[in-house]
This record gives sequence, structure tokens and C-alpha cells, in this order.
Amino acid sequence: MAAAEPNRVIHADNLDVLPTLPDGRFTLIYLDPPFNTGRPQERRATSHVRIVEPDEASDSPDADPRPAPATVRGFAGRRYERVRGDLLRYDDRFEDYWAFLEPRLLEAWRLLADDGTLYLHLDYREAHYAKVLLDALFGRECFLNEIIWAYDYGAKSKRRWPTKHDTILVYVKDPAKYWFDSAGVDREPYMAPGLVTPEKVAAGKLPTDVWWHTIVSPTGREKTGYPTQKPEGVLRRIVQASTREGDWVLDFFAGSGTTGAVAAALGRRFVLIDEHPDAVAVMRARLGEVPGTVFESSATAPATALDAKERA
Repeated sequence: MAAAEPNRVIHADNLDVLPTLPDGRFTLIYLDPPFNTGRPQERRATSHVRIVEPDEASDSPDADPRPAPATVRGFAGRRYERVRGDLLRYDDRFEDYWAFLEPRLLEAWRLLADDGTLYLHLDYREAHYAKVLLDALFGRECFLNEIIWAYDYGAKSKRRWPTKHDTILVYVKDPAKYWFDSAGVDREPYMAPGLVTPEKVAAGKLPTDVWWHTIVSPTGREKTGYPTQKPEGVLRRIVQASTREGDWVLDFFAGSGTTGAVAAALGRRFVLIDEHPDAVAVMRARLGEVPGTVFESSATAPATALDAKERA
């Protein structure tokens, strides 16, 4: 009997690894991409995408079948080109970020199973751009939810309403086939328990698209020291709802490895990718004892101390 395929933690640039993974492998892809990627992004010569109109001669057998160089071919074709061009003309600052994120989202869509779900966790300053572009790129019919993760911790502004939420955009690969298990999700206390029966109070209520959950406590057991660590409670709800036991989960901005820790605890399989040595070191400490987990490095990734020791 063949050995089970291992969980993988990969130290690499995700765009180097993603093309090597098989189509339709993952039931869940969770992404928490950085805004500042830590490296300059290549900019195009113009601040917008040119829309190329169809050529009447394109039906000719002698016509060049290749797309014009300035044309971007997304899943929604010309409509996506137009929407992206409009947004980039409106705000050049978004161009670098989307140039970084777009090829990774295209790979994510390829890797999703037919019953799979993509969760894209974004800063509030980028979520509205991403929502419009994802609607155009993947199809508005594939949009499932906009989740608001609300918390109340840290400094409070006195010159505006304090910003205490993140946005998680949820898209499904196929609106007719996606997996969603509301019965498998941890329930919440009712905010007004006097308005429902004692039985309902005891059972708790199903979460809505607004999730009240604290950040990772600076003194709690979850704390790894990684600066952008997300709480296990938020990822547990995502994994419970959108996967079954034994399904594969992918996180290619893995950071502290919360996605993998939650997936392992719930009996799911995982692939985690991150190019930062500090993140890989944290994941080694956090996931090193998870059975059936291997740690890999690409030839171009900066080595951690543990990587170097193992190669010696």
C-alpha cells in the first residue's frame, strides 16, 4: 500500500511553487497576502491596460491567433481588461499590488477543486478594489460572501472612527458544486438570549458574515511572536465550513502557519508556502511534530538555520 502523501511546508517564493502543483487539488485556499511585499514590483510603461478591439480580419485563416501584447486574458476576457484598466487609471498606487497579486490568484483558481472555495483576507484599503476585479476576473456568480472580521484591541483614533476590522472575500469555483457545512461550524452565543428558547441558547447560533473575534492575545497560548499571526478561531471556522475531513488546504502566504495548525487539528491535509525565513522557523516550531509533515526549501529561498543544518 502506497504511503500517504505528506503535508508540506515549503520555503520558497510561492509563484515558483504554485505552477508545480496539480490542477484542482485543493478544496480550500486561504490567502492573507501582504500589502508591502518587501520588494519593488515591475511597473508597466502606462498606467492603464489598453483595450484591444476585435479585428474584422481575425476570422481569416492567415490571421495571427496570438493575443496582442497589451491584452490581458483573464477568465472573463475583455470585460476584465476594461475593469482593470479603469481601476488602474483611477489609482496608480494599486497597480504594483495587483501586478503582484493577480498571477497568484490565477494560479489559486486553477488549483481549486470544483467544490472548492477561495478565502482572500485583505486590508480594508484594498478590499474594494479586489472585489471589483475578482468579480470581473472569476465571475460575479462565483462570489459567495464578504466576511467582516471585527475585533476591538489596540490604539483608538480620535480623529475618525477607529478601524477595527478586516475583510475576507469568499469566492467558489463552481456555484453549483461548492462544499459548505454550516452544521460543522462552532456556534456563537446569542447576543439577546432572552429572545429565543432555552434550547436555542444552549445550542448557540450560527455565525453570520460578521465575525466578532479577538486578535491573538499577546500573552495567550497561541502567540508565536510572528507579527501578522491570525487567530485559530477565525481559521477554524473557515476550515470547518468549507472542507471535509481528509480534504486538502492550501495557504501560500502561510506566515505563522495558523492554517496548517488548524487543518491538522481538524483532520485535514495541508500545503503551506512562505518565502520568509522567520515564518518558516515559526512553522517548524509549531508544526514540526505534526505527523506526516515534511519541510522543503527551493534553491532560491534564503536558508534558515535549520535548513542549513539539515543540508550540512
